[in-house]
Amino acid sequence: VTTTIHLLYNMMKLALFAALAGSAAAFAPSPVAQTKTTALSADFSKELGAQMPLGFLDPLGFMADADQDEFDRLRWVELKHGRVAMLAVTGYLVTYAGVRFPGAEDIPSGFAALDAIPGMVWAQMIATWTMMEAANQDQYKAPWGMNQNGMGDSPAEFKGDFRNGFLDFGWDKFSDDAKMRKRAIELNNGRAAQMGILGLMVHEEIVPLGYDADLPIIGHLV
Repeated sequence: VTTTIHLLYNMMKLALFAALAGSAAAFAPSPVAQTKTTALSADFSKELGAQMPLGFLDPLGFMADADQDEFDRLRWVELKHGRVAMLAVTGYLVTYAGVRFPGAEDIPSGFAALDAIPGMVWAQMIATWTMMEAANQDQYKAPWGMNQNGMGDSPAEFKGDFRNGFLDFGWDKFSDDAKMRKRAIELNNGRAAQMGILGLMVHEEIVPLGYDADLPIIGHLV
């Protein structure tokens, strides 16, 4: 059992590193005033997201031959994963604390819920996810940004800006520095959430297998 736990612990470390590397590779949302940049002249080390303590981290070389468009695409991928992970961590902690919708009091938390959720609830969740995905798009473009539609130029300032001229929360009143600071906050919270939900899932699966009390961190969480 101890050998199995050590193997899982090493796998967890590799998974954490891979997630960190994938997150870091996307590192910069496109600037407010976007410009076309060739791969030969691009300097992504000064973009938002390339910050202490890691700076610009691209260990797998995703950015080696990338231009600004590819960089912006990867930044959006990271931003979206971060937003989903923040919702995932919140949902995990809320359900683990015992909070349930009426009628779902007997549904367990964590991975155990997957087998306990009725089929009709799965259908409702999938329908909700589909509607959320359709709503959280730049509505000035065709679905999933395939091309421009007839609504005119999009007011979005960066990929992931889904205000669509409706939700604003005072964004247009912020200075450029304030906007970049708030975008950095969302980005960092998303990165932390990705590490957080991965750690929660790995820990939940390791504990039932038995654990070594001498393992760093994991051995002291039970």
